[in-house]
Amino acid sequence: MSTVTEAVAAIRSGPQGPQVVAVFDFGGTVVDGLPRRGLVRKAFRRDDDRTATLVGGIQRGGSDGDYGRFLQEVERTWAGTPETELEKLGRKAFSKEIYGRLFPEAWQLIRTHQLAGHTVVLVSELTRFQVEPVAERFGIEHVRTTRLAVQDGELTGHTDGAPLWRAGKSAAVTEFAAGRDIGYVYADSVTDLTLLALAERPTVIDPDPALAEIAAENGWPALTFRLRQAPRLADYLRTIAGFAGLVGGALVGIARKSYTRKRQSMADALMHDATTATLRAIDVQLRVVGIENARAPRPAVFLFNHQSQFDVIIVPKVLDGAVTGIGKKELANHPLFGPLMRFVGVTFIDRTNTEAAKAALAPVISTLRDGLSIAVAPEGTRSFTPGVGPFKKGAFHIAIQAGVPVIPVVLRNAGEIAWRDSPIARSGIVDVAVLEPIDVSDWDPAGMDDEVEGVRRLFETTLLNWPTEP
Repeated sequence: MSTVTEAVAAIRSGPQGPQVVAVFDFGGTVVDGLPRRGLVRKAFRRDDDRTATLVGGIQRGGSDGDYGRFLQEVERTWAGTPETELEKLGRKAFSKEIYGRLFPEAWQLIRTHQLAGHTVVLVSELTRFQVEPVAERFGIEHVRTTRLAVQDGELTGHTDGAPLWRAGKSAAVTEFAAGRDIGYVYADSVTDLTLLALAERPTVIDPDPALAEIAAENGWPALTFRLRQAPRLADYLRTIAGFAGLVGGALVGIARKSYTRKRQSMADALMHDATTATLRAIDVQLRVVGIENARAPRPAVFLFNHQSQFDVIIVPKVLDGAVTGIGKKELANHPLFGPLMRFVGVTFIDRTNTEAAKAALAPVISTLRDGLSIAVAPEGTRSFTPGVGPFKKGAFHIAIQAGVPVIPVVLRNAGEIAWRDSPIARSGIVDVAVLEPIDVSDWDPAGMDDEVEGVRRLFETTLLNWPTEP
């Protein structure tokens, strides 16, 4: 078995440029196989059969029979559905279920190929309604899928041309790559053997037994990706204990420092005790590099990439006091988080009203000048992937006006602890890298697009090249 780190190193040291084509199979390689149709239907009651077919068709190492049954289900459930409606169902399915099955390792490989200038192709025997939402989130321009026939804007339930199954998939890739080098192919099933055979550097991902034997005979690298398990009963129980620890720790922290009659001392104790109790209860460990940058200089604007609801537990634990934050106004009325966030001085903003949001941020500058740091997620929302989305400029404007540096806090694996919209936490390890302060004092507030993008790229570079302590 090879490692993803070795695979990344091989990509970086190999040929660069768009003439090199890197092909990724979809199900089982970029997205983990999903529950069978009966289980899927329970998660999608409103759109029932159509969405169950859409989501349930994504399988790991499916057989000829599995694929044949999928096409039968497409004909039975999708015939007569407007094409635009199925596009909406596909995006809804992605945001509810499929995103949680994306392999972080696949993102790392895809992003490395993109940075090498390679032409990345996502290919699948499935349909564009399942694949395109993933391709968009991964920034993949080229997609090849089985086409479905459309008549008067509605799906007929039949394919338009040959399905991209077995030789059909390799034929589609060969046609696309005409005149270029198919340098890399990643796939997980023996049904994709003809696809793998196209590549100069074929790589198998958690291969089925038949493919594993062929890969060993040919000396093809084999990578293991972590399976994307749904929460188990133990995860639910730990999460309940975690929320209890959050409330209990907050009360203990306030009581522990109440003798000081100083709100900030009580707020710091609240965050310390609440985050410690929560992480202990859900069995999450933090592995931090660059901790000295979290201590000085202060005050500062700490920027963190946002993927999990538990980031608001992780970041305060790492920064350990003398810090507050900015949150969306809806959280102010949350029965659990609202009172705690108000006590520690969080500023709530209306993200739907730009002018109101700017006005609400004015006091934050005074907060910084008074010596209290703030922590902000510059993406503005949680990410669907391990990648880092576009950065908003508000946090940088605040830092410039307050005369303080920005300090990147890069989180890795937080999305493994809890998927984007999941309130359920799994046990595990979250890596945190606190990078060196960035002086923004000479930035031009009216023209800092390049500087902000440079900070965003720094996050991405850190995720792809994780630092180690000297």
